[in-house]
Amino acid sequence: MDSPAYPMPEGVNAIPREQLDLRPDAEVDHDLLQPTAISSEKNIFFFWHRGFAHMHPYTQRTVRAWHRRFSKLGWVVRVLDREPNSPLDVANFLDIHDPKTFPRAFVDGTIGGDYALQHTSDLVPWPLLLKYGGVYADVGMIQIGDLDRVWNATIGNPNSPWEVLSYNAGSLAGGGEGGSLTNYFLASGRNNPLFLRCHKLLLELWAADGGKTSTDGMHASPLLKGPPLMGGGLSFEENGKTIGPEEVSKMLTDYIIQGQVMTMVMGLIDEEDGWNGPKYAAEHIYAPDYMVGSQLINEMTAWNGPKQFELMSLPLPQDGERESDDQRLAREIVEACLQRSFGFKLAHGMILRVMGDTLGSLWRKHTGADDVPGTYGHWLRHGTVYWCQEEIPARLAFK
Repeated sequence: MDSPAYPMPEGVNAIPREQLDLRPDAEVDHDLLQPTAISSEKNIFFFWHRGFAHMHPYTQRTVRAWHRRFSKLGWVVRVLDREPNSPLDVANFLDIHDPKTFPRAFVDGTIGGDYALQHTSDLVPWPLLLKYGGVYADVGMIQIGDLDRVWNATIGNPNSPWEVLSYNAGSLAGGGEGGSLTNYFLASGRNNPLFLRCHKLLLELWAADGGKTSTDGMHASPLLKGPPLMGGGLSFEENGKTIGPEEVSKMLTDYIIQGQVMTMVMGLIDEEDGWNGPKYAAEHIYAPDYMVGSQLINEMTAWNGPKQFELMSLPLPQDGERESDDQRLAREIVEACLQRSFGFKLAHGMILRVMGDTLGSLWRKHTGADDVPGTYGHWLRHGTVYWCQEEIPARLAFK
């Protein structure tokens, strides 16, 4: 765990080393592959179909960082999978044969389409959080802010009104002020009323037409009538053909159907069920703005993945060397993320089709590029383990 002496940005403090698990990777990996039994709500869940051992090296580093940072504070990191005989098989944590927990396609292993693995993983978070409580994050979610402190001030505090942690992505849902959350970071206690209704609605979408095997067309379900589609205004070229904004919105909404479900439930008032979604969102969800909170590097580079990869691969200037313009931008990105962002979501999946290569896809293609000492990417990685922001992220209010 030795690293170069990177400069620590203002507003950030070093975490006492006794609070970190700085053992070699192999020892941390052993703990990740043989987790303890669930005994509290301080759970951090990930899902990778073939398990932690078969993840890409850069996402393994991300998961290890969560463990190194939070395990000594009582959190247990678990990367669930669907591997036979694995102690982390989802079937060891949830009843995969219960139709109130999973749709038939999950049970039968018949989920298809170009993004079958993503849609399989999207069916895991709510059952886990409803049964056990804790955090569910995408394996591409790099944690920066102090999760433990935020948890203890919100969900973990019985006197707090805040029952859900996520990112406020209202601008994704047509740019309006309505409720919208990202699905790559979700946290709650057990039996959360918002996630209970979200899960119920998601299962109904999968049960339509005798049982779906993909999310294709779910955007048009009458059960989702009302919320605007996602990705307003985006278009792209593919095989010499322009895929226009309307088609892109349908595709993105199908792809992130979990997010559309949350928007729907947060907007509903159901008197028979005693549910007032807008009131619940305004009074019980703690969610920083998703752009500053988890996408700042994209905002600072106009979503240019190759440029991000180039910047994060640059070495910091040596003593006496003048900082280049690109080094200056790379430094500003690292400092801004470590100072202002609660996390950083590396994008994969369908976004590659729309936007082209991302930093995440390029780290996947160039094994080890995120872990070269002396580079800006390594500086960012270092900061996410050893340093902590002085302040917790501000909540962006729902109206």
